[in-house]
Amino acid sequence: MIPDRINLYDLSPAVLEELLRGWGEPAYRAKQIYRHLYVHRTTDPSAMTDLSKALRERLAAETSIGNLKQVKLLTGDEGMTRKVLWALPDGSPLETVLMIYPDRATVCVSSQSGCPMQCVFCATGKLGFLHDCTPGEIIEQVVWAARELEDVAKQVDQASKIENRKLTNVVFMGMGEPFNNYENWWTSVERLHDPNGYNMGARNFTVSTVGLVPGILRLAEESLPINLAISLHTPDDELRSEMMPVNKRYPIAHLIDATRVYTEKTRRRVSFEYVLLKEKNDFPEQALRLAQLLRPADRPPLLCHVNLIPWNPVLGAPLSRSDRKRVLAFQSVLKERGVPCTVRVERGVNIGAACGQLAGA
Repeated sequence: MIPDRINLYDLSPAVLEELLRGWGEPAYRAKQIYRHLYVHRTTDPSAMTDLSKALRERLAAETSIGNLKQVKLLTGDEGMTRKVLWALPDGSPLETVLMIYPDRATVCVSSQSGCPMQCVFCATGKLGFLHDCTPGEIIEQVVWAARELEDVAKQVDQASKIENRKLTNVVFMGMGEPFNNYENWWTSVERLHDPNGYNMGARNFTVSTVGLVPGILRLAEESLPINLAISLHTPDDELRSEMMPVNKRYPIAHLIDATRVYTEKTRRRVSFEYVLLKEKNDFPEQALRLAQLLRPADRPPLLCHVNLIPWNPVLGAPLSRSDRKRVLAFQSVLKERGVPCTVRVERGVNIGAACGQLAGA
């Protein structure tokens, strides 16, 4: 049953202030609560001891600090990758992944429960579309990751492995297509960026899209210079339409044109994500066509980087993973033609937390 309590993470500072005023509280109480939520990451109103007892009791009775119910937590990579399965208020599943490295920590956040895009290589698409996340439900995943990182850093066997104890990157690469939930997703970015709150730098955010052209063009007009990643996966329209139905609506030429508009307007480099599937999109001639697409003879090269991702197994998908030799051969063709590219470091495969594996289980 969906609760009727107010999720404090869903409230902007102005709306929070309005709520408090309606309760007969002075406006500055809103700022105190806001700091508890985003700076101190308080989980219980009773811990907000700079508030009156009556206000703390009312907050506990009429509001919630988050909507998500933790169902289970899985750990991999010696505890340095952690995947949490949440249940939304209506029971829909949601997953968040925290990846901890010695010098940085990244949280992979979901913007929707399930996904309507139906990419053949992705487990999330098999769920279909279930639920848009509210801004607060997106924010809550980030705040959870910050708390989880602090807890991991305190553990004796892990502490020596973690030089940086703060969350450094937020990537919207979990469940769902962020541009299909643009208003809520962007509100969460602005809130997490707020210097009076969580205060994460704009360039520490990355959003990934399957290639929704209107979203790319809209992002080009936004004031915060966050990073953009685009799922491409093949330079050929026929194959891309087979792998990613969105290509029938926004074919590669339109996608590249929108990307060029974006890079020329923002002067920011775009990452192209390329999942490698054995003997499907990993042939050297496909790498050559990809290089020609990104560095055409008749136009300036796109300001971009290619992120090669060996496919992570998805149950029931009739696909095979490219072996290391084919991955490196593909990368070599791109590099020889001047396309910057790297092979993504794999994390969380054994707990179903790697790219394309999030399936609410």
